Amino acid sequence: MRSKNNKKLINVVTLGCSKNVVDSEELMKQLQVNGLQVEHNADLRKTDTVIINTCGFIRDAKEESVNTILQYVKLKEQGDIKNLYVIGCLSERYKSDLEKEISDVDSYFGTNSIKEIIESIGYNYKDQLTGERIITTPKHYAYLKISEGCDKQCSFCAIPLMRGNHKSKTIEQILREAQSLVNNGAKEIILIAQDLTYYGIDLYKKQKLAELLIKLSDIEGIEWLRLHYAFPSGFPNEILKIIRTRSNICNYLDIPFQHINDNILKKMRRSITSKGTYDLIRIFRDEVPDLTLRTTLMTGHPGEGEKEFEELLNFVDKIRFDRLGVFTYSEEEDTYSAKKYLDEISEEIKLERSERIMQLQSSISLQHNQSTIDNVIKVLIDRREGSYFIGRSESDSPEIDNEVLINNEKILKIGEFYNVKVVKAEEYDLFATPFNAQ
Repeated sequence: MRSKNNKKLINVVTLGCSKNVVDSEELMKQLQVNGLQVEHNADLRKTDTVIINTCGFIRDAKEESVNTILQYVKLKEQGDIKNLYVIGCLSERYKSDLEKEISDVDSYFGTNSIKEIIESIGYNYKDQLTGERIITTPKHYAYLKISEGCDKQCSFCAIPLMRGNHKSKTIEQILREAQSLVNNGAKEIILIAQDLTYYGIDLYKKQKLAELLIKLSDIEGIEWLRLHYAFPSGFPNEILKIIRTRSNICNYLDIPFQHINDNILKKMRRSITSKGTYDLIRIFRDEVPDLTLRTTLMTGHPGEGEKEFEELLNFVDKIRFDRLGVFTYSEEEDTYSAKKYLDEISEEIKLERSERIMQLQSSISLQHNQSTIDNVIKVLIDRREGSYFIGRSESDSPEIDNEVLINNEKILKIGEFYNVKVVKAEEYDLFATPFNAQ
């Protein structure tokens, strides 16, 4: 099928995390400059080519990726699409198996393979466009990946097997990309990496996140700068003063702690102890009193008995995280945990433990939210749904955190900031009315 302007039409389907989103956006730009019409996650049955960017992080993500591939294989068999390519983490890790089991895919490519796939399908990769993207998020916010891969050796994690070792972008390249995003309308830049805190060590022989944050926050037009995926071990405490004193750096930090029991932390190879974790959180809250702290925890890692789990539950109760997510242990081939430990905890127990944590977190989140009633907060409007405009506060990252629902007869502008007064709170949503538009 051709589009109305007779250009070949390619649908890029993205699964998984925000890092995959950035990869797809760079791929789409390369396709566009080769004269192709590109759609993202489009509901198209008839198209020239589909490229699926897969996730292979844990079992559920792998199943979703395989099911998506099979869905498009069926469309190809029906003649609705001509060509089907698969890229990304699942393809990186299981290429030979996929080629045998799902042979109707034209070609499989791994991660960091944009140049290879462009050239394979008969077009030219433009080196001068490195880092340029077609933004698929609402234009007022964008993800900015500052490094690729990870040097950490967490026992349960397959990311180094799929993404390789840590590789930082240069400060100059990141600043160019940030300026380009701002020029295209981005007001919020969300820094992402497998490990933000390791940034710069490979290139500059020392941690450079602090310097990078200062230079990014100096860019005119960046109103919110948000940090995702810090690592607790070796955390660069000097960035806390920068977060506190730079008005356009959000008082927000996403730092997965995974667990709190010393034995489990050791089995996970997290390079931090329970005491070290509590000490670090105390430093965070002393240095940045208004910090919104988001974490991710894991239940069911080998060795987690009821005692270890209760310690984890107590940790959540004590710390009262502002934002929290949980996932269950998934045994991943060739990881240290898979080789070293038996996965003896049933899926039912893993899930029951994760649900207990989320039940506790739900009550904590409700109390946090209720404490904001009658407060005036600054929100960024993401979209409109029915009679509500949906916004986010500085404490909330897109798609994973709370939202602010604003019922207003006047039209608010998508991508603009407004002051709103909180009038009602639920576990994961705030309700507000406009107070004084900026």
